[in-house]
Amino acid sequence: MADPARSKVRAWLSGLARNSQRWITATVLAGVLAGLATIVQMVLLAWLIHQGVIEKTPVSELTPVFLALLAVLVIRSAGQGLQTRFAARCSERVRRDARRQLHHHWKATGPVNLADTSAASLAREWLDHVEALHGYFARFLPQMTLSVVIPLAILVLVFWLDWLAGIFLVLSAPLIPLFMALVGMGAEKLNQQHFETVSRLSGQFLDKVRGLTTLQLFGQTEAASRTLEARSDQYRKITMKTLKVAFLSSAVLEFFASVAIAVLAIYIGFGLLGYIEFGPSDELTLFSGLLILLLAPEFFQPLRTLSQHYHDRAAALGAGAEILARLEQSVDNAEPIRPDNGISDHGIQMSGVTLRYGEGPVIFNNLDIRIKAGQVIALTGPSGGGKSTLLHLLAGFIWPETGAVSVFGEAPGNQPFGWLGQRGFWIQGTWAENLRLTTPDATDIAIDYALRQVGLGELVDSRADGIHSRIAEDGLGLSGGQARRLSLARIFLADYPLILLDEPTAGLDATSEVFILEALHKLSESGKTLVFSTHHQALLTLADRVLIVNDGEVRDA
Repeated sequence: MADPARSKVRAWLSGLARNSQRWITATVLAGVLAGLATIVQMVLLAWLIHQGVIEKTPVSELTPVFLALLAVLVIRSAGQGLQTRFAARCSERVRRDARRQLHHHWKATGPVNLADTSAASLAREWLDHVEALHGYFARFLPQMTLSVVIPLAILVLVFWLDWLAGIFLVLSAPLIPLFMALVGMGAEKLNQQHFETVSRLSGQFLDKVRGLTTLQLFGQTEAASRTLEARSDQYRKITMKTLKVAFLSSAVLEFFASVAIAVLAIYIGFGLLGYIEFGPSDELTLFSGLLILLLAPEFFQPLRTLSQHYHDRAAALGAGAEILARLEQSVDNAEPIRPDNGISDHGIQMSGVTLRYGEGPVIFNNLDIRIKAGQVIALTGPSGGGKSTLLHLLAGFIWPETGAVSVFGEAPGNQPFGWLGQRGFWIQGTWAENLRLTTPDATDIAIDYALRQVGLGELVDSRADGIHSRIAEDGLGLSGGQARRLSLARIFLADYPLILLDEPTAGLDATSEVFILEALHKLSESGKTLVFSTHHQALLTLADRVLIVNDGEVRDA
């Protein structure tokens, strides 16, 4: 994927920030409250020490000030707690918006166009890349404002106490942002390389694991291991480079902040001892000198915190570039317009549909089809004739170049429908968990009934755990026919009005074919609209209408 320009990534991040501006503002206000409480705390602490050491004020007279100091500590803690809470809410909102954008793009792209993309890359975009936005919105963005407001408030107070000490702070403060910018230039590029490398590594690792049996059959496991080792070593090197930049930047920033505070301490110390007579140094007291020393670390703390969170910005820009590259991928086809015809409210209609993949040849040209609700339609014809493509159009997985498609009065995919492709989908878990993927609230009784409808009753009874028997990913633990019937049981359980099946009996033994035929017959008798592609003669006899699909033409048999 081509990397979007940095300006586009920043604009996208700014758009996410605008949608959560209320929480960002609340985070900043809570941080300002905590910062102002810190300033008041230092003022009270310096005044208490001055009164106790210099003025010899009795402790009993200082009790109200001690109580005020405790109250300020409580306010500071409350401000910090609210800042963390509001930051978490802001990040949660932003990540939800980012995932919503990805979901909308994936939906518009469709599973057919996403088939060439590694599942691991999509998973990392959804999980790791989106999670990488957390630090930027929860910490870095609010801290940018706090690193200006709090130091300015401290600077005003320090100038009022001693203008020469204020000048020291003003001269040293720009060093931290300067080095942050210099470090950030390299860190941003490294983080983007980090995300690109780990995405490729994840995709390759998942592909190798899924194809482990094939690799063993062809004796390529050693070569695959060496490839993964090389990619892992590359990932290690980039990770270490990123960590090196982060540690070095922190060390440099801490050094300059420490040097600035040390210079200020030397000035105040020699000023109080009377060795410096320049400027306002002769007016220094224990109160003013101690307060300046207490405020100096707090002056640099927001800037140091910002520098610590600067890698969050680099990580967000790197992850944002990957996400935005996905979002900017063009979707070939636009959503079709539903035909203005009454029949489309009661069945399926294609009107003037023309379809092609990219710049390839036309697959369908000005296609018109009408299917009544409750009909059983069989699509047959030579392989490569367009049967699967026609099913993809009805499912809303792809959109036509021109023309319109209506499914029960709505655009394809807007209403729930049953889909049984040539390759099923299962997760590692129990049979019940796999069936509840489409019907989360299904009872054990309903699941057991659905399994028996597809001829898996005897298998359920033979298992000690029944419907809670476990299967591995990709249906391992079941035969091909049993796994296909398990997928079909989902359709029985969900009770969809429209069911689309792509070669439902392909590659099955005779016993499994019989069970599939019986299950489809039950679905047809219940009034469901069935559209399936097949070469199987028994399935053709089940259909109310047989359509021959060949070379872009669809005609009745």
